[in-house]
Amino acid sequence: MLCGMTQRFIFPLLCGAAGLLMLACSPSTDLPLMTANNPQASVEGEVLFQQAKQAEASGHTKRAIKRYDQAASDFPFAPCAPQARFRQAQLLEQSDQSLEAFEAYQKFLVRFQASNLYSAALTSQAKIAHAAADGSIKKNFLGLHSRLATEKIAEMLGQVRDNAPKTPTAARAQFTIGQIYQDEHDVAKSIAAYRQLVRDQPDCSEAPEALFRVGVVLTEDANRGNRNQATLDLAREAYNDYLTQYPSHHRSAEARQLLANLGSRELQGSFNIAEYYYKIHQFKSAKVYYRDVLKRAPSGHLHEASRARLKELGE
Repeated sequence: MLCGMTQRFIFPLLCGAAGLLMLACSPSTDLPLMTANNPQASVEGEVLFQQAKQAEASGHTKRAIKRYDQAASDFPFAPCAPQARFRQAQLLEQSDQSLEAFEAYQKFLVRFQASNLYSAALTSQAKIAHAAADGSIKKNFLGLHSRLATEKIAEMLGQVRDNAPKTPTAARAQFTIGQIYQDEHDVAKSIAAYRQLVRDQPDCSEAPEALFRVGVVLTEDANRGNRNQATLDLAREAYNDYLTQYPSHHRSAEARQLLANLGSRELQGSFNIAEYYYKIHQFKSAKVYYRDVLKRAPSGHLHEASRARLKELGE
C-alpha cells in the first residue's frame, strides 16, 4: 500500500523533472531545426524544386523564389538544395532585390561549400557588395531612395572577405572597407581596415596602395585641422613603412614628396611657435624653437629668419 502510494507521488515528479531537463537541453528556437537526411526527404525536396522550376518557366517569379527557398531551407541535404538556393539568389538579384539576393548567396556559401557553384555564388555576392559601396544599391524608405549605411556596407564586404580568406576577392573587399571609411573621414576605421589588409595579405596587389593610404588619411586629417604632432609623426611613419616594404611601387615618388612636405610643414610649425613665444615675450621658450629650426633647416628663409631672431635675442 505504501509502496503504491509512493509510486503515485514519485513517478509524476520524475516525469516532470525529466521534462524540465529535456526543455533545458533542447536547442534554442533561434537555431535551425535538424532536418532529415533520408530518401524521403530528398524526394520531398525534389518535388519543391520542380515546382519552383515550373513556376519560373511560367513567369511566376515570386512563387519560384518562395519554392526554391523552401526546398533549400527545409531539405538542405537533398541533392537539389544547392541549386535551389543558388537559383533563389539569382532570381532575387534579377528582380532588383539586391540585399535579399546577397543574404541568399550568403546562405548558399555557408551551407554548400563543396558545391561546384561556390565560385559563381561568391562572385555574384561580391558584385552586390561592391555595388553597395559604389552607391549603386539604394534602400527604400517611405518612397525615398538613399545610400546604404556605411556600417551595413562594411558588414557586407566583411562577409565577402571571410567567405574567401587570403584570396584576391578578400583583398579587394578589405581594401574597399578602408576606402568607404576614408570617404567618410573616419580616420580610425579606415586606417584599421587598410592595416588589416597589409597584415593579412602583404603580397596582394592592393597592399602597397593600402599602406600608402594610411599616410594619406593621416595627412588629410592634419589638413582638416588636427594639429596634433603625433598625427604628422604617424603619417611620416606610414610613408616610410610604405617605401621600405614596397620600394618599387608606382607611388613611391609621391610618397617621398609627401614626406618632404611633412618636413616643411613641421619646420613652419616650429617657427610659428617660436614667433608666438617671441610676441608674448617668453624669449627663453622662443629660443628653443628658433634653434630647432636652425638645426633642421641648414638654409632657406626660415633658417635666415630664425637666425635673425636669435641674434636679436642676444645669440
